[in-house]
Amino acid sequence: MTDQDTTPNTADASAAADSTTSGSGRGAAPAVPIASGDPARWGRVDSEGEVYVRTSEGERFVGSWQAGDADEGLAHFARRFDDLRTEAELLETRLSSGSGDPKQTLSNAKHLRDGLPGASVVGDVDSLAARLEHIVQRAEEAVERAKAEREKARAEAVARKEALVEEAEQIGAEATNWKAAGDRLRAIFEEWKGVRGVDRKTDEQLWKRFTKARDAFNRRRGSHFAELDRQRNAAKERKQELVDEAESLTESTDWGPTADRYKQLMSEWKSVGRAPKDSDEALWKRFRSAQDRFFSRRSEAFAERDAEFAENAKRKEELLSEAERIDPSADLGAAQAQLQRIQQRWDEIGKVPRERIRELEGRLRAVNDRVRSAAQTEWRRTDPEAQARVEQFRERVEQYEQQAAKARSAGNEKRAKEAERQAQQWQEWLTAAENALADR
Repeated sequence: MTDQDTTPNTADASAAADSTTSGSGRGAAPAVPIASGDPARWGRVDSEGEVYVRTSEGERFVGSWQAGDADEGLAHFARRFDDLRTEAELLETRLSSGSGDPKQTLSNAKHLRDGLPGASVVGDVDSLAARLEHIVQRAEEAVERAKAEREKARAEAVARKEALVEEAEQIGAEATNWKAAGDRLRAIFEEWKGVRGVDRKTDEQLWKRFTKARDAFNRRRGSHFAELDRQRNAAKERKQELVDEAESLTESTDWGPTADRYKQLMSEWKSVGRAPKDSDEALWKRFRSAQDRFFSRRSEAFAERDAEFAENAKRKEELLSEAERIDPSADLGAAQAQLQRIQQRWDEIGKVPRERIRELEGRLRAVNDRVRSAAQTEWRRTDPEAQARVEQFRERVEQYEQQAAKARSAGNEKRAKEAERQAQQWQEWLTAAENALADR
């Protein structure tokens, strides 16, 4: 058996068909039917064993058959035709299903179409030729659709990467929420890796813009944190100074000014800003410890003072009970002497709680007013002695003033104040006596 040309055998055709893919068959025209049946309808074998196929253009020699009778020869070349038809059907199926590469499918379809006029086959060659032409047309349409889809996908990919780049550039130039911005840049990078279909030149240009934006952000962030470190180190140094001063004041007994200074230190502490975290916490503990130490001591001292003042108030109440029993009408001189002694002891007792000062001083002043009123009445009653009393009171005023001056010169401030108080008391009585003489 001999063939006219080298048409692919069945195994080669199947391998070629398996390696092909096609585009979508949307909108395709119906397939051209290919008749089958008795091979004798499409060909013949002459007495010399030469095989011919019938086409619309007439008979065409396709090969020789010497291995058996004519029917077997026709069947052999009919099987070859069936192989070509199977390949065409496979290409058509791939186009309809949209599987594979339409460009490869087009290439395979053209190969079958162009090889069919010289193929050593017997069958409905005209119908197969029409069908292959139809497949080629569909494949060409699929190639164009695939090309358009690739262009669309590329444009979408470019647009997406451009949007990512623009967002990255905005972050690189403006963002100050460093953590959120850094996280977003990393997310942009991950999304970037998943965007496919951009041509190499465009992708490289966009990548340069992205890396430039990312570098700009990293530089700004690095500069920010470097400045923040500088500020925090400066804050650490200042807070160390504040802690040292706070610790130096813990044993002070100058309660008011020291408490005010601690308030100033606290205000300055708040205005300084944060030091590095570990240092800031350690310095704050030292600052609070020093502050707590001072105010704890002050509270203890105030508690002791309050107890002392309360005791003083109690003692002055006892003196007031004694003073309020004075009866100047019975013996004015004795009343005056007793009041002087009470007033001296009053001053020696010391301070009382602030909220009781007005009450206690008011009660003592009432006693003093009562004795002074009695003295004025007595001066008026004993008129011949009024001038002598005036001179006596004046001498006593001068005497106490001299005592006050002498005590102050000796550095005894407490005694000086006591003498001045006595002088003031006698001065009041002197003034009253003088007024009594003037009223006569």
